[in-house]
Amino acid sequence: MTHPGATPSDKHKVVIIGSGFGGLTAAKKLKRADVDIKLIAKTTHHLFQPLLYQVATGIISEGEIAPPTRVVLRNQQNCQVLLGEVTHVDLKNQTVDSILLGHTYRTPYDTLIVAAGAGQSYFGNDHFAEWAPGMKTIDDALELRGRILGAFEQAERSSDPERREKLLTFVVVGAGPTGVEMAGQIAELADHTLKGAFRHIDPTEARVILLDAAPAVLPPMGEKLGQKAAARLEKLGVEIQLGAMVTDVDRNGITVKHSDGTINRIEAATKVWSAGVSASPLGKIIADQSGAEIDRAGRVKVLPDLTVPGHPNVFVVGDMAFVDGVPGMAQGAIQGARYAAKQIKAELKGADPAAREPFEYFDKGSMATVSRYSAVAKVGRIEFSGYFAWLAWLFLHLIYLVGFRARLTTALSWIGTFIGSQRGQLTITEQQAYARTRIEQLEEIAACVEDEKAAS
Repeated sequence: MTHPGATPSDKHKVVIIGSGFGGLTAAKKLKRADVDIKLIAKTTHHLFQPLLYQVATGIISEGEIAPPTRVVLRNQQNCQVLLGEVTHVDLKNQTVDSILLGHTYRTPYDTLIVAAGAGQSYFGNDHFAEWAPGMKTIDDALELRGRILGAFEQAERSSDPERREKLLTFVVVGAGPTGVEMAGQIAELADHTLKGAFRHIDPTEARVILLDAAPAVLPPMGEKLGQKAAARLEKLGVEIQLGAMVTDVDRNGITVKHSDGTINRIEAATKVWSAGVSASPLGKIIADQSGAEIDRAGRVKVLPDLTVPGHPNVFVVGDMAFVDGVPGMAQGAIQGARYAAKQIKAELKGADPAAREPFEYFDKGSMATVSRYSAVAKVGRIEFSGYFAWLAWLFLHLIYLVGFRARLTTALSWIGTFIGSQRGQLTITEQQAYARTRIEQLEEIAACVEDEKAAS
């Protein structure tokens, strides 16, 4: 067991796990507190997840939504950023174990803020991930960009009508905000950006299918907005299949069981999974030691002050925490982190932890963009959609990006994409273009050779 090389401090030690909205907010809110912060994360960047789908569809670059965490916090002298994947938390001895390149590091804490986020859930079918990547990381988005654009490239070289149809069929699983946004952008990519760019295929003939086992699009936003979003998607040519449960996913397509009991097969080379989330495994580790419960998604059922039973110095925020009425969105993580930082600062000044006011979430509403000039939004009881909802969506997401440069370059990318038809991030590497198994790569190459022979 090795130890970090930082100089020991007598100050109150705060360890933050995760560099997402919760982790970064907590660190910033403690900037002027008399504490020694260690922020441990398994990536070197802070990720603005709501815009990952735009990276996957070539609108913006990954750098615009993933600034280096240590650069963001470089002027915060009381915070040290540490790269490593946290593998264990010892609540009794108040230590956190993390691994980097095979080395294990143990970091002590006085107060712990766990904001490790969540990953994609395949509802017990993790083997689906090979053929239907999720949308939770930069790697996911870049792989999907390679798969989507690579499908068009392979279709251009194919003379087999059935194979071309399969390559030009895109299935998005999950009709929540991410799924709606992804389906809309794939349709616009095919209909606008790539229109006329190929000689053997017509990209506008691409088939985009949105599936969900639920009976509605965007269920959390209500029936009215869900119907408006669905109508706009259908106008773009997206096929919506509701009450459709995915039972199998493989290289060539997807098997769906409908609510009426019928089963059908969709041949599709490119599948995108946005149908569920699963909290970090750290949730179970903490729950097992504290006696807290976890829900089906692995989230910790925290106390009213966002801590776990018997450990008032351990806060769980964001996607890892189950709190009634708090959605798994950026605002939930941000507000939870602010609350935790406030309690820490108050108690450093002598406040009694037992006298904490319970965490109260302020619902700022929810939004989802459907296509250029069209979005849906719900703020309290107010619901609106269309162009003004789209402008509000753009403005809100620009505000939450980190750094002036990221906001400026993102705004310029949006102008180029939404006013014109160009996308500045359509470059894919050879590795991304064949972002599957090595066996599949060889099969694809062999199929192309056979097509060329048949054509000649």
